[in-house]
Amino acid sequence: MRNNIILAILLIACPVASLGQDTTKHVRKGWTFGVLPSVAFDADLGFQYGALTNIYYFGDGSTYPEYLHSFYAEAAYTTKHFGLFRFSYDSKYLIPKHRLSVDLTYLPDQMCDFYGFNGYQSNYNVAYSSQDDPAYISRAYYKYHRDLFRFSADLQGSIAKNLYWNAGLGLLHFNVGSVDIDRLNSYTKNEEKWLPDTMTLFDHYVQNGYIRADEAQGGFHPYLHGGVTYDTRDRQQNPTRGIHADAFLTYYAGLGDMEAYNNLKLNLGFRQYLSLYTDRLILAYRLGAQLNMAGDCPFYLNTYLNQLYMQRVIYEGLGGANSVRGIMRNRILAPGVAFANIELRTRVASLKVGKNMFYLGLVPFLDAGMVVQPYRRVDADPHLGTPIADDETNLDNPLYNPHLGGGLGLKVAMNDNFVLSVDWATAFDKQDNGKFSNLYIKMGYMF
Repeated sequence: MRNNIILAILLIACPVASLGQDTTKHVRKGWTFGVLPSVAFDADLGFQYGALTNIYYFGDGSTYPEYLHSFYAEAAYTTKHFGLFRFSYDSKYLIPKHRLSVDLTYLPDQMCDFYGFNGYQSNYNVAYSSQDDPAYISRAYYKYHRDLFRFSADLQGSIAKNLYWNAGLGLLHFNVGSVDIDRLNSYTKNEEKWLPDTMTLFDHYVQNGYIRADEAQGGFHPYLHGGVTYDTRDRQQNPTRGIHADAFLTYYAGLGDMEAYNNLKLNLGFRQYLSLYTDRLILAYRLGAQLNMAGDCPFYLNTYLNQLYMQRVIYEGLGGANSVRGIMRNRILAPGVAFANIELRTRVASLKVGKNMFYLGLVPFLDAGMVVQPYRRVDADPHLGTPIADDETNLDNPLYNPHLGGGLGLKVAMNDNFVLSVDWATAFDKQDNGKFSNLYIKMGYMF
């Protein structure tokens, strides 16, 4: 299956990538579009299948290869019951001298990962979800149901050379609850594969007060955010040198039953790209943090990493393909978190096919994430109820130790615009993942 995925994406990329070539002999005008398969693989989400389209408008071609307007739509599902339905719009020309980005996304997730609060202070027992182990409880034990609807509209303008302001508004609606066991079992007639109707870790957290009753079902959260960006990268796609840094605040309000959950979050990000040897050896690293500055935040909002503008569809909390590879998705859940990624991006071979340039790259990487603002524990707050079982929490575990993952990536690139990424990663601690090997196949570099 893995080889078929790689071949399919390569065949898809070839005709599309030619649209982005900067050549005086071929200038695109008017509209261009195509419908393509949406194919990927993620160790946490499974194999993804669906369709996507990207529609560009180049006008009279005077701005080519930069488009005047971009419309993107995608509909896909994964074998681990995660859905992806997205429409986005992007333009620097609708509002002169400003970049406008609009995103409308629906992400249904019947088996969303939940491993408790505060990272290492929540014990992970792989046996509970392993059917071959005598201690097996359910494959859904570390899962819950979470559907996310997202709307955002973001605007960027220039302050000075390389310095930009950003402002935006949006709405997040989370529909949260226990795993729908009956619905999942209805997908197969083989009773041996049915999930047992038993309590999950999420249910224990709700029952014992870790997750309060008024946040256990989700809610509506409109938000406003604003900040600044400093960008000296030589290009947006696969930069070889430069810095990209941003700092912004996001204010979330709560509607209806969630009106008590107003909060203010601060996000800090810093990326640097250093050319060690032309474009064949690039050292790239990223540092980031998300902190709760004021107010009370429901647990599900802490599983979401805020962004100034949407560049991809999924922005999960720490752990997984987009933050700390090798670590399970949402393993590091707390009001305040920090993370770091470092990659050594090498080009080991180059090849010209017709007018297109391909290169093969190997990228060793190291990722880290940690808690910097923990949740209050249940036994420290009598209003939250009694602690859950001792084998599910361990207050003696070092709270602020980093969670580490690392591995090796294979990159197959065409014209620097389209990169097929195959990352293999492992967690350095078995508390962060019961599997030694974790594979992520997607498009582009992680940052």
